[in-house]
Amino acid sequence: MLCCATWAAPVSAQQHARASHTPSPSVRFVVPDWPFPRSASTTGPALPKDSITPRHVPHSLRSYTDAYLGDMYSVADWHPASHPAMPAIVSRGRKPAVYACAYCHLPDGQGRPENATLAGLPMAYVEEQLADLKSGARQTATARPYAPFEYMQKIASSLTPAEVRDVAEYFSKLGLHRRPRIVESTKVPAMVIGSGLYLHAPHTTATEPLGHRVIEMPVSTEQHERHDSDARYVAYVPPGSVARGRILATLGPGKGLKGCTGCHGPDLRGVGVIPPLAGRSPSYIVRQLLAFKTGKRATAASAPMNQIAGALSIDDMIAAAAYAGSRAP
Repeated sequence: MLCCATWAAPVSAQQHARASHTPSPSVRFVVPDWPFPRSASTTGPALPKDSITPRHVPHSLRSYTDAYLGDMYSVADWHPASHPAMPAIVSRGRKPAVYACAYCHLPDGQGRPENATLAGLPMAYVEEQLADLKSGARQTATARPYAPFEYMQKIASSLTPAEVRDVAEYFSKLGLHRRPRIVESTKVPAMVIGSGLYLHAPHTTATEPLGHRVIEMPVSTEQHERHDSDARYVAYVPPGSVARGRILATLGPGKGLKGCTGCHGPDLRGVGVIPPLAGRSPSYIVRQLLAFKTGKRATAASAPMNQIAGALSIDDMIAAAAYAGSRAP
């Protein structure tokens, strides 16, 4: 098991050829299930959450109960010094249609693997994506229900223009801090499915084959479930993914198509309204590449990504996402 390096060496034509082995267009592409983990459905009423016992996370003097932590119209602001004052729509939402944005995306905008990191995205880009979610122009690649996307689509459909502006302006002013650590490995720790992502299986040190996947997991399940923006994540990717991703990002998948750096900048930190990729969740990036490839994100602005993602195999997507996630934002 090797932690990846982020050094970028010159890329040769031979390396590019080895990195870009896109399947024949005649081969039907099947969207895999693993980027969209879903917990088993349950029946019966939800058990009441503890509203008495204070919970804590490292490096914070604050405490919240489980009942508060589970309220999607409230935000556990563990580290208030890490961000400016939040607009009401970010900190409290608007009942009943709009959950607090910071409940999932966190007060400092760092987000989590099952949803988007909003910190540092251009204001115009955030506004555009909320409009696409509302109109249905932005969908998810999976045909099966995926709760994080469904929540976001419902919220975007209910936001007022003023709320959209407040949300986009707030998150665009925040800085991104890289949280995923990219680990190249043939194995991944035994896991269970949480709410939209994978968690370490408790009470075991067992592993399972990684195969052709990227599996992103919190280092501390407790910190993740308490919505701590200091939580850290590990993204397990197949050996050689980062090097292959660097080649794809630099030279593209061939057929005259640009690499990631052609639009997102040489350091993948974004250019104008084109969003930054460096330091973002690899599992999230894979889900978006799948949406571009399958036409589930299809607008005039997304046309270049539809063309590029259409030429990528799932291994290419994993590699590009691993490389982007390994870069400093």
